[in-house]
Amino acid sequence: MDIKFEKVGFTYQPNTPFEHRALFDIDLDIQEGSYTAIVGHTGSGKSTLLQHLNALVKPTKGTVRIGDREIVSTTSNKNLKDIRKQVGIVFQFPEAQLFEETVARDIAFGPKNFGVSEEEALLLVSKTLRLVGLDDSYMERSPFDLSGGQMRRVAIAGVLAMEPSVLVLDEPTAGLDPQGRLEMLEMFHKLHKEIGLTIVLVTHLMDDVANYADYVVVLEKGTVVKQGVPNQVFNDVQWLKNKQLGIPTAAEFAQKLQAKGFDFTELPLTTKALAEVLQKKIETADSSTQAGDEEC
Repeated sequence: MDIKFEKVGFTYQPNTPFEHRALFDIDLDIQEGSYTAIVGHTGSGKSTLLQHLNALVKPTKGTVRIGDREIVSTTSNKNLKDIRKQVGIVFQFPEAQLFEETVARDIAFGPKNFGVSEEEALLLVSKTLRLVGLDDSYMERSPFDLSGGQMRRVAIAGVLAMEPSVLVLDEPTAGLDPQGRLEMLEMFHKLHKEIGLTIVLVTHLMDDVANYADYVVVLEKGTVVKQGVPNQVFNDVQWLKNKQLGIPTAAEFAQKLQAKGFDFTELPLTTKALAEVLQKKIETADSSTQAGDEEC
């Protein structure tokens, strides 16, 4: 399911003394099956944009097309349940939204609200627990007796139990230690690859963008100032520095090597890509040395 923004603007509390325009003329395509990262400073409009992805808010101007549904300022709030089911949003610290007595009841809450039977809901609970790296032994446990990372996985399972086509992640690794952050990101990557979930990731960590995303959108003051594949966005290093945005660690290291005379066709964005480039350079240098020795 594609999501398309066409000249979207959004204003909070219009025609009041508290009026605040948060989005300006957003043009954006999120293609089915993509892994799109949205980056930008605090106040850039990321959270407001996310809420348009499943019609939690409606554009003040322009059109948001979610699959075959067209959302405009006059769209009725009725009959939007299917959109909310198709586009699942995981907000920051989703574990704070857990409330049921058992893990199974918490995960099953959403599907049952959509008319799924008790039996079907339990099957969904079992299925989604496995998707987030847990098993059926957690079903009757209280979510409040789990570790922080396990609680977050249960909260994400509750979103996945709705069987969305698009999974929207708002800083999903906030507050996790490095190992927990890596495990969480690998879990989302697996969901993207194995079941074809479209992923929209909001993050301020450029290494996560380089390692997982296939498209990047940069927001600033409520508008899109740059978008493209990671290589296009991150190779414009001076622009990123002017915008006070970070660059991936591997690209930053490659820049330091450039200053010492190394030549890169384009900056490698990941540790793996950097290692591959350096390995090739070492092999080329070794071949040249051997050739020179043979001539002597």
